Amino acid sequence: MQKLTLISHHLCPYVQRAAIVLAEKDIPFERVYVDLSAKPDWFTTISPLGKVPLLVIRRDDGNEAVIFESAVICEYIDEALSGPRLHPTDPLDRAGHRAWMEFGSAVLGDVWGLETARDEAGYLAKAAALAAKFARVEAALDEGPFFSGDAFSLVDAVFAPVFRYFDVFDTLSDSHVFDGLPKVGAWRRSLASRASVKNAVGVDYAERLLEFLDRHDAFLVRETGAVQRSAA
Repeated sequence: MQKLTLISHHLCPYVQRAAIVLAEKDIPFERVYVDLSAKPDWFTTISPLGKVPLLVIRRDDGNEAVIFESAVICEYIDEALSGPRLHPTDPLDRAGHRAWMEFGSAVLGDVWGLETARDEAGYLAKAAALAAKFARVEAALDEGPFFSGDAFSLVDAVFAPVFRYFDVFDTLSDSHVFDGLPKVGAWRRSLASRASVKNAVGVDYAERLLEFLDRHDAFLVRETGAVQRSAA
């Protein structure tokens, strides 16, 4: 059996995608964390973009292959390894899911802008951009509980880490990103209760994210003083 190692970072949402997919397919793997602020030489040698995740695959003959980019990793896991298929079998439906995975990456770009905004204007601009994107998601959602119905898919694995951010953000301030979006809200709750989603991060995820916000002098945490209160 191939040995799989997921090269990770504690907060990276793209790593979480791969961890969720591996868990959904019940595939054992080892997890190795790297400090992206002080990347070790072995990591830069095997990571062409200097990013996580990486999936290191040790074959039966001892040789290793390295896959980078989260969407590629997730599709490889789904196509090549055992367990339930998480992509639709119909080519047109599959293309649609791939498009929404890309949309999820665009959403993450706005989340990054929201969490690193240092003033109210920047924060509100990113919150508005996210609200507009999730309004499009609301229109695309099926009856649930997942993106396209009863079956968990790669699109769900992409969006679950997005919602996890807001589980922490909401303890600081209501961004109102999900106001008037009942389907998105129900989807968010369904994903949050999924074991694969819960276990994709460590128990200290929220603490680490709050520390990240504090280090980056984020408007979100500076205005609430939450880190200082939690340490008191």
